Amino acid sequence: MTDVIAEQRTNWAGNVTYRASALLRPTSVGEVQDLVTSTPRLTALGSTHSFNEVADTDAVQLTLTEMPPSLEIDTARQTVRVAAGMTHAQVAAGLEARGWALGNLASLPHISTAGAVATGTHGSGVRNPSLAQAVVGLDVVRASGELEHVSASSGAGSLDAHRVALGALGVVTALELAIEPTFEVATTVHLDLPWDAVEEHFDAVMADAYSVSMFTAFDDRGARQVWTKHRVDEPAPVFDLVELGARRATEAVHPGENDAASVTEQGGVPGPWSERLPHFRSTFSPSTGAEIQAEYLIPAAFAVPALRALRPLADLFAPLLIAAEVRTVAADTAWLAPSTGRQSVGLHFTFRRDASAVAAAVLRIEEVLAPFDPRPHWGKVSAASPARLHEAYPQLAAFAELARSLDPEGRFRNGFLERTLG
Repeated sequence: MTDVIAEQRTNWAGNVTYRASALLRPTSVGEVQDLVTSTPRLTALGSTHSFNEVADTDAVQLTLTEMPPSLEIDTARQTVRVAAGMTHAQVAAGLEARGWALGNLASLPHISTAGAVATGTHGSGVRNPSLAQAVVGLDVVRASGELEHVSASSGAGSLDAHRVALGALGVVTALELAIEPTFEVATTVHLDLPWDAVEEHFDAVMADAYSVSMFTAFDDRGARQVWTKHRVDEPAPVFDLVELGARRATEAVHPGENDAASVTEQGGVPGPWSERLPHFRSTFSPSTGAEIQAEYLIPAAFAVPALRALRPLADLFAPLLIAAEVRTVAADTAWLAPSTGRQSVGLHFTFRRDASAVAAAVLRIEEVLAPFDPRPHWGKVSAASPARLHEAYPQLAAFAELARSLDPEGRFRNGFLERTLG
């Protein structure tokens, strides 16, 4: 195990400077257990892709990146057991090489598997819940140092409480994920779908393929990009977006309309799920995001009214917004998943890294979305108060009580959890 003094370390985007006095790098589960019992307070750190202080602490951070990668497939159960510190890119490559697949991936495959699950990260698709819903079991080191396996047989609600746990219940060292036989996907992009077509056909367009994303600046261009990701083993999409006023892209495009070298292949060319479901190539390794993200999941029935309500903010967004993405997420059972209990639409905002301007924009967004019962994404910036979070997440109080019972001395607490859980 190595112990690195944490001097001016930041998250991936550079908008959060970690205050931890040290970063611990265990190389085995036994070392994780020893560190938990010997360290008064510590916070698990994933791949640093959260844009808020969920992984920050004024004590000690712990990373699992030095743990041996492990990928064990159980073909009878159709599950895979993976080391928690592995990225989704690593897991996806290992599964594809063996003829298996995950049901969905996030837009960026470089994020750690455990970190993505812990914060409720998702992809898109009316049939696709968050990545946490694929979790069928996990190993977690408790505050006592005990290693416990949690599964559906662990008791009422236990697995759902652990699927999205914000690091509050222990250090997850391994995950078991549901898998399926590999499949191919083809991505087609259309440009400038008019607002009237977006509003009239929103539900049908978003359900017309396995995964669909719309990108917009809320200006007069409407949905400036519509990414349709079609599973080639399923019926072809029905809607011709050209007939609805869009035009088909003739070359690869980037969601932020930047250099498209980093995006996964488009143009309707079939390829493995692992190289199409993310928006960005796994071989592309960004060194910094230089951005700040916010996201809110609302009930799917409110999608069109919410988009209509956000459009007057176009002038506010113009100098600040890189891209806004609209995605669908199926209902989850995880207690703290942003789509728990309801079919949802995610409204995602990628801003330039201007913290004060983003804070002002987020306040306006949350004011506009207030009538639509928004749930903030746990890994992104938000102005929501603890009281508002408890309104948005009906089982947050029960989760807070579970966290107190499993960690009575607050070994895994940090400022983010203190504010959120109380």
